[in-house]
Amino acid sequence: MFESDVKNSLRDMAKRLTELRGSLDLDRKLEEIEDYEVKMGAPDFWDDNERAQKVIAEVNAIKGSVDQFQALASEFEELELMVQLAEDEKDEDMANEAIGIISVLIRKLEEFELGLLLNQPYDKLNAILELHPGAGGTESQDWAEMLLRMYRRWAEKHDFKVEVLDYLPGDEAGVKSVTLLIKGYNAYGYLKAEKGVHRLVRISPFDAAGRRHTSFTSCDIMPEIDDDVEVEIRTEDLKIDVYRASGAGGQHINTTDSAVRMTHIPTGVVVTCQTERSQIKNRERAMKMLRSKLYERKIEEQEKHLAEIRGEQTDIAWGAQIRSYVFHPYSMVKDHRTGAETGNVGAVMDGDLDMFIDAFLRKQIGNKPE
Repeated sequence: MFESDVKNSLRDMAKRLTELRGSLDLDRKLEEIEDYEVKMGAPDFWDDNERAQKVIAEVNAIKGSVDQFQALASEFEELELMVQLAEDEKDEDMANEAIGIISVLIRKLEEFELGLLLNQPYDKLNAILELHPGAGGTESQDWAEMLLRMYRRWAEKHDFKVEVLDYLPGDEAGVKSVTLLIKGYNAYGYLKAEKGVHRLVRISPFDAAGRRHTSFTSCDIMPEIDDDVEVEIRTEDLKIDVYRASGAGGQHINTTDSAVRMTHIPTGVVVTCQTERSQIKNRERAMKMLRSKLYERKIEEQEKHLAEIRGEQTDIAWGAQIRSYVFHPYSMVKDHRTGAETGNVGAVMDGDLDMFIDAFLRKQIGNKPE
């Protein structure tokens, strides 16, 4: 009843599950969970609330991996039984159902494999995402806002939390710059695939003549570095300016000098934060962003791993893009690094980025799917 390729798929899945069990080191993970639970039960566990939250996030991530693997193994066992039963009873309906389950389970295995492969030092951290439109005025600023919505939608689909750290609106539409903190386990590991210049081709809604325009926006991604990582920042090396917040927000916008711009004079690195009502809190957030940027530069200089940490430094211009989004004269989104492409532009702009992220990460680790 079942063709050889179906049985081959089952054998392949069985092999992959065995390999995944070894990669996951299931017994060790279960021991880690027990150790974490002992720490969480200690009387002083909540004395450092921020550290406690990180421990909880870590143990939840480990539990998530273990639970996900065990669920996949259970689904595979049920699938094997279904296939055997359908073959014994020559049940065509059950056979067709099993074939459909096979394709779903293969995709789940691929997603789980990818998650395990995010094992670089920074992958598990939160991500700081910055968008900066290139030349082109309103057209490019509108494109930056479209990308802002795309990344927010992607984060929602993955249950990541998004905080706006800085937002500078465009003169007529869109944004001149925006900085987001995307919080969740492996947020940086996934989003590092988005670092680079994004190119849009469309009929501009701001052009009365209805001409086709090309716009560029750069997306910079960096990990939010933990406080226990040492980064030397001397007070005399900082220039701190305060000003009134100008972005979307509550009633406090434009009423107090709560926004903070922090410049690290030796390197010229500038960060801004205006998300909090309190100038003190904005200073703290800006300092955290600055630490992340300076640590990133330090790693680049010491290890020269540009592709892993920051990616290639490029101009926001033609020829430098990592991905093109074409709305006219046809519909297509294509990643120039991997060749991954789709004609469903609407889905991509609604946050369906996983095919591009998957292709990029697999290429980086040399583990392309068959």
